[in-house]
Amino acid sequence: MLSATMRFTRNYIINPPQSRRSLYFGSGTHIVSDLHFALLYPLLPLIQRDMGLSFTEIGILRASFSGASAVLQLPAGWIADYTGEFWLLLLGNVWVSIGLVGMALATTFLWLLILSVVGGLGGGFQHPLASGMVSRAYDDKGRSAAVGTVNFAGDLGKLLAPPIVTAAIWAHPLFAARLGINFGWRQLLIVVGLISLILMALATLTRRAVDIGKPVRETDEQQSAAANKARMNGFVTLSGIGVLDSMARVGALTFIPFVLISKDVSEPQAIGMMTFVFVGGAIGKFTVGWLGDRFSTVSLIWATKGLTAALIALALYTPMTVETALLPGVPIPVMAPLLVALGIGLNGTSSILYATVAEYVPASRRGRFYGSFYTTNEIGTVIAPIGYGRIADIFSLSSAMLIMGGATALILPVSLLLLTHKFSR
Repeated sequence: MLSATMRFTRNYIINPPQSRRSLYFGSGTHIVSDLHFALLYPLLPLIQRDMGLSFTEIGILRASFSGASAVLQLPAGWIADYTGEFWLLLLGNVWVSIGLVGMALATTFLWLLILSVVGGLGGGFQHPLASGMVSRAYDDKGRSAAVGTVNFAGDLGKLLAPPIVTAAIWAHPLFAARLGINFGWRQLLIVVGLISLILMALATLTRRAVDIGKPVRETDEQQSAAANKARMNGFVTLSGIGVLDSMARVGALTFIPFVLISKDVSEPQAIGMMTFVFVGGAIGKFTVGWLGDRFSTVSLIWATKGLTAALIALALYTPMTVETALLPGVPIPVMAPLLVALGIGLNGTSSILYATVAEYVPASRRGRFYGSFYTTNEIGTVIAPIGYGRIADIFSLSSAMLIMGGATALILPVSLLLLTHKFSR
């Protein structure tokens, strides 16, 4: 009894602060990592104009950068199960930071494509390792909220991308006219890459405070063959849903700026309005993560992806502003709140999916299974921009968006399969 009391007291005093510090660290690296990858979305119109690219080439570029991050997710997860996550998380961000600088130096589309693949490989470390680390740190209580929080932090990084790019666009005339310095998308990638390298160097000083070490296999992880089969079937179903979810998210984020431009919005305005999508995404990640401890996985998937499917199609026909009889002559913005709601639907689903992975997988093997989950998700990030870009080139941008909305709606019936598996809610 005394030893149990001492153990409870020790866990109460030490583990919660350690857990919080691990959450802060995973969240911090996630902000930097997602900024790296989100930066390309608002830069795509600038790169397209600079290099004269088609929609298909834009889709290939986006897919190559994000898709490359899938290659090392599974190996990174396996390694983390034996070594811990701290140094691997830092390594991944350093890798992508150097990749951004390399992309900025590319002189042709082919070289840009090659360097985007090489740089994108480093992105494979962040998501499976941070999710695995935080799920272990909060394994007893509040896991869904904690995993949702670390993924919400990534959306803060995404949220920074549009204003950073918009500021660079407006700053370009100032630098060019007064200082004789060109400041376009290339210079912006170099600046972000170098700042990220400095931040990762400073983060090495926090190791003693945040590193929770490598996973330890517990004696109660042995399961019957039937239980293991049920867990694996549930995990496979969840991975399939993740592929469809990533297709919706990446497809919408890639082509929404072009939808806005088609409404006679200027490039800087369209890029700036992507902030509303990322604001909604951040709200969705955090809120759905919190709701995941209170509502079922399937109900939250239906709420978020039903909203997403409708809004992807609705975005085509929604004007930027409307005037009402009550306020004649006063334009009321309607596209901005739609983009916020779209962001909630696009990113909210992922929080509950990431947290649900931990329900199927024991703590000592979460690194590799999170790696597998994120790797399969990247299938969607590769297929979506290329496929929808091709549809837009052959038919029209509107056709691509309508097909995207229909494909997103497929997630709803597929998610019902989770109810057939034990451990599902």
